[in-house]
Amino acid sequence: MTTTEESPARPALTPLRQARERFLTGRPLPDGVPDEIVAAWRRARFFGVRHDLTEPSEPLPPARSALLTAARPVLERLAPALASGQSSLVLTDERLRVLWSAGSGPGDEKCHDLSEQEVGHNSAALALRTRRRAEVHGPEHFLDLWQDVSAVSVPVLAPENGQVLGTVTVACGLCTGCTPHPGAALAEATATAVEAELLARSRTTERVLLDAFQRAAARPGAAVVALDGKNRLLSDAAAGMLSPGAVAVLERTAAANGSGRDDTDLSEGYDPCEPVGASEPTRTSEPYDLSEPARPSEPCDSARSRNGSVAFDLELPDGTGTAHVTPVRHEGAVIGVVAVVEPPADEAVRPHAQHPRVALAGRSVPWRHATAKAAELARSREPLLLTGERGTGKTALARELLRARGDLDPVVVDAAEGPVDEPGIWATALAGGHALLLRHAERLAQADVAALNSLLDERPDAPLLLTFTPGTPPGPCLQRLLDTLAARSVTLPALRERPDDIRELLPELAPKPVPGRPPLTWTLDALRALERHPWPGNITELAHLVRALAEHRQVAGPVRRTELPDPVREGPATRQLSPMELAERTAILESLRSHGGNKARAAAALGIARATLYRKLRGYSL
Repeated sequence: MTTTEESPARPALTPLRQARERFLTGRPLPDGVPDEIVAAWRRARFFGVRHDLTEPSEPLPPARSALLTAARPVLERLAPALASGQSSLVLTDERLRVLWSAGSGPGDEKCHDLSEQEVGHNSAALALRTRRRAEVHGPEHFLDLWQDVSAVSVPVLAPENGQVLGTVTVACGLCTGCTPHPGAALAEATATAVEAELLARSRTTERVLLDAFQRAAARPGAAVVALDGKNRLLSDAAAGMLSPGAVAVLERTAAANGSGRDDTDLSEGYDPCEPVGASEPTRTSEPYDLSEPARPSEPCDSARSRNGSVAFDLELPDGTGTAHVTPVRHEGAVIGVVAVVEPPADEAVRPHAQHPRVALAGRSVPWRHATAKAAELARSREPLLLTGERGTGKTALARELLRARGDLDPVVVDAAEGPVDEPGIWATALAGGHALLLRHAERLAQADVAALNSLLDERPDAPLLLTFTPGTPPGPCLQRLLDTLAARSVTLPALRERPDDIRELLPELAPKPVPGRPPLTWTLDALRALERHPWPGNITELAHLVRALAEHRQVAGPVRRTELPDPVREGPATRQLSPMELAERTAILESLRSHGGNKARAAAALGIARATLYRKLRGYSL
């Protein structure tokens, strides 16, 4: 739930409007323009946003949205009050894609994406970044069409973990000197009502999913998995049988079958960007009896099996066996799936080799977006480049992607260990149908880079995965390789950019406890210290800390903050950055990463002088 706070005094809009015109025409800015507003304009220019944009892009909205399903009753009650045309109400998801809108006002050009990459600075993007109510008025916007618009946005938080699920925005005509925005109370109340609806639904649906899981797992020795996109329940037999790749396939299956989707929406062609005039009919709960999962009477690739209407069979990777997948429904919506796994008919049930699951751990938005993109690209056996700072999990994710698509015996070479293109090794591997995993591409010798470029010229669809850690500027030959793979590359976020994932990573990084000793647990104070630490070594550094504590602790009970190393226990020595400073710091890091650490190129891309970049790097201790 968000909290209402007094809005700070805003700069006079007339001088700000003149400053914006000077910025757009490349002239020096006058004194007194707030740094955060100038930084927002520069980010828009960095992202290539046109200030005179008249036809915003219209990406397809998400086909399913648990947030929209929960928010729709609240929004429908408010829609009639917005018919006067004086203001508009907009709901976005966590990627700032518009899910629903009603009303109209100045500059209401029906944008379908409110991210800064598409439309520049706006209140929804600011609220998402700062996790609090945000206002943007007139010339603070980058787009011409919003110069006479005042908007206020409030983030919508998940009731179970506080994760930002989206935003609620109220926009109206320009209101000079109004503090707070006249629509602030409406935005706050709408977000609070949506969060209450999410809480009520999550408790009900979790109970329904748990009941379905318990019925399916009642048979002794049954390997049962229940998933809904947020929760994952595994019986003991399933935990011993399933590989991480098989679990990942079941997770994707749960998403593809529409967890949280109302089937009526799709069958009626519901447009999530337009208000709905009439409420949907009342439905009753229709849970399946999952003690004997239904078998499909039609092929499992039929339309009915893919829209969550019937059960179907799914072959799992790694030779795990077959999953009989049954959708779980509640009040007319598919809220999750229950899968009963049976091993291959000619094999006895045996525990699967334990693989590190770190590559799958993490629910933060940056991590989910990066891994989802990597999984999508890895489905085809074409080259894929994974980039990121050292220790971000590039190799672990690469191995997980290979296992998930069935490449169980890849040829792995490490450029950090010396020359990698031994006579014929790559050609032999490809001729044998093996995938290639090349680690530390930044360490490749000149001859190896040339050989790899030649290989990709001859085999542009070669099943090749590379990991690359940006650092010193690459030479021309390596830059050519990076340019070739740029369209199929994914950058993994640093651990400091996904602190919400640390609590999920800790049990995956901890070694298996010895018999008679409890697993490693953590006090809340220790967890907060871990989440505040910048982790220059990323997941690798965190893994070393967890392993050292697990092996050398002499006391019982949860790990306390006093047991952590001094740098972690004492927290960062730098001052607490403001939300705008954090946003600017993130933009600088992203620019440096994109340009291989070259500060001159990064400064030019950001539209600032090199001396300014150096000053900010010192200020942010980068």
